[in-house]
Amino acid sequence: MSTGGDRDRAAAVREDPDVTAPWEPVSATAPTAVSASTRRPSLDDESFALVLGAFVFVGVALVAVFVFWGRELPIDGRGSLGEFTAIAGGIAAAVCFALSRLLPRRAPDPRTDPDAARYRWFDLIALSAAHGAIALLGWIGVATILDHSLVGATVFASPAVVLTAAAAALSGYLSFLSGANLSPRHLSLVLAVFLVVGIVSAMLSAADPQWWQMNLSALGMTHDISSLTFNLTLIVSGVIVTTIARFGTASLPAVTPADRRRRALVRTVFVLLGVLLACVGIFPVDRFFLIHNTVATGMAVAYAIMVIGLPWLIPTMPKVFLALGFTYVGAIIVLALLFATGIYNLTAVELIGALLIFSWLILFLRNVQTIGRVRASAHPELSAS
Repeated sequence: MSTGGDRDRAAAVREDPDVTAPWEPVSATAPTAVSASTRRPSLDDESFALVLGAFVFVGVALVAVFVFWGRELPIDGRGSLGEFTAIAGGIAAAVCFALSRLLPRRAPDPRTDPDAARYRWFDLIALSAAHGAIALLGWIGVATILDHSLVGATVFASPAVVLTAAAAALSGYLSFLSGANLSPRHLSLVLAVFLVVGIVSAMLSAADPQWWQMNLSALGMTHDISSLTFNLTLIVSGVIVTTIARFGTASLPAVTPADRRRRALVRTVFVLLGVLLACVGIFPVDRFFLIHNTVATGMAVAYAIMVIGLPWLIPTMPKVFLALGFTYVGAIIVLALLFATGIYNLTAVELIGALLIFSWLILFLRNVQTIGRVRASAHPELSAS
């Protein structure tokens, strides 16, 4: 039976639906709202993030003093300012994101979502690793650009300490706020930023400037930082997609057994996409040619199955989004034909195909959250206890 407090909670979410905690999703068996008492006010998050950033600044600065003392550091390369900053920023980002999700007010409630409690630690590790990798690869990319802009320049120890401490503090600050405000739409942004930062960093650090004449997977064939960056990006992205499988579909209807079966199928295909994507990075093309090409092709097939089956799997999905998915599948088929006739090279086909698939995944997350918001507004009685 619905109570006055339940109605107030439903109204609160309708006013600000994007702040729903990720482990308290909208479902038929769970409340569609989170009371004001269970959420940290945004001002508290901002203040906590600033204090945490200050601690990171001091801690990294103390370590950097011992590492940098009496040295003039190159901007990029081994033993450089960029390398130390990237490592420090990555660790700070991962730790601060984990802290934001471990606060008691953000713990999963087994009564509202049993799956959330079951997979809490997997989600936490995956998303913490993603935020740490974004900071790591992002600072590597910045260092590479600066090194190419300031050829031969070195940095004295004192400014190096300040720069690396400030970069780590910024990484920790932003990651904490990211974890404090995580939602399916925000997760789509995390996935997009991570992919762009990782792939661009791999391109910038590629030892062979003509890698694009072969294929995109050529970035993962060498044994330098470019190969590590590229393969790490694919592996972590695959883990993120498997996290999306549950988190991003939590707001889908699950009233009837048929609803639950359809949602389980959507999650299964997403997990398959994530596993195949991670395998593309785990098995480089130069050492595992057959396996690499098989999993890459399988990922495209799984994506096509998802798009074609979506009208049945999620009947409430907007028709415009469904049409966009079919358009993307058609575009990928056209790209494959252009490659077969020698008009496009494989790198162009892979880049455009990857852009289409991942942009579809990002838009899927945003549309799924919209469905959950509309459902919560149309059926506030589902929040009854």
